[in-house]
Amino acid sequence: MGDTAEQAVGQAVEQAAEQVPDGSAEQAADGSAGPAAEETAGQRRERRRVAWRGARRVLWRPGFHATVGERVARLTDAGPDVYDLDKPVDMYGDGIVETLEERVAALLGKEAAAFFPSGTMAQQVALRCWAGRTGNTTVAMHPLSHPEVHERHSLSTVSDLRTVHPTREPRMPSAEEVRDLEEPFGTLFLELPLREAGFVLPSWEELVAVTDAARERDAVVHLDGARLWECTTRLGHSLDEIADLADSVYVSFYKSLDGFGGAALAGPKTLVDEAKAWRHRYGGQILQQFPAALSALIGLEKELPRLPEYVAHARVVAAALREGFAGAGVPWARVHPEEPHTHQFQVWLPYDADVLTDAGTLHAEETKTGLFPQVWERGGPGLAFTEVTVAAPGLEWTAEDVRAAVADFVARLPR
Repeated sequence: MGDTAEQAVGQAVEQAAEQVPDGSAEQAADGSAGPAAEETAGQRRERRRVAWRGARRVLWRPGFHATVGERVARLTDAGPDVYDLDKPVDMYGDGIVETLEERVAALLGKEAAAFFPSGTMAQQVALRCWAGRTGNTTVAMHPLSHPEVHERHSLSTVSDLRTVHPTREPRMPSAEEVRDLEEPFGTLFLELPLREAGFVLPSWEELVAVTDAARERDAVVHLDGARLWECTTRLGHSLDEIADLADSVYVSFYKSLDGFGGAALAGPKTLVDEAKAWRHRYGGQILQQFPAALSALIGLEKELPRLPEYVAHARVVAAALREGFAGAGVPWARVHPEEPHTHQFQVWLPYDADVLTDAGTLHAEETKTGLFPQVWERGGPGLAFTEVTVAAPGLEWTAEDVRAAVADFVARLPR
């Protein structure tokens, strides 16, 4: 499936584990890295938050690290640019919510769209609607897809749906795998990009082939497009051209657009009308949602046009990270994919996850540079990974800035 960067990082785990530095899972002698025994998990989390906010130089400033006042100020400052704030507030989905729905439907080239308070709700509704229309409650999806990993078995527990997996490789299933799936399915669910595999995307030709294969199986196609907004660079096609390959599309307003939350489901008007009925049944018919809707409109106006720039610079940052780790003498390091498909990617290092997490916090505290302020996750024995996002603040970083920050970070790791 295309680039070698999309192949399993797991293939390198054993090799990397053999090169783990002595004592990497232990705290450094001077206490500069490793979990502080006297700190609770909550204290360490708060310390990371404070370190991130105090950093003068970061690659990304997520809205969830802001204060209430800062988020409200963004609404009042940018809101008049995207909506008439003298209009009445919304009531159960009218007004500004309808404006947002119309904007999303137009961007994706779909007949209609419905606003949902969460993507989890939106996708459950979409898949159960398609199950009713196709007469098949089986959904073909990757086992790393969001509903399988992060939603507590919601599809089977709440919606009586069943999932099958065309592949377990860390990439989108191929057309052949979809054609060869041994049992019938009503919906093919594709997450673009596949976040848990490293924010990876197929090529345009592969995407067309796999959606064609689903149609050959008399199945509909649903796109989990939580991060669809940034896929146009890699796929080389516009949002509406990508969405045209699918029968329905879900998009998120906070992951890349810096909104407060919320999501939209777009597709045929008949499907969207049915989805709105189920939205009410699921508890998503909320009295007023103007703060989330307004923040989404701001994101579409301010952030969406900049995403291609973020994707391009993420490739500069990724290359500089590789060079920086090599120059700092780290025995094994991997940026995955080697050339990021979006403005987000993974970094893998042969150290204990807690050691890396605390080194990132210390680095931000001492240098006011937030290179890796997020938690690192265990990826195997003596191996961990984290996610890197490049957004507007990251555009200020040169490749040399990145290499220097890597050297400072590595200096806080145990030897």
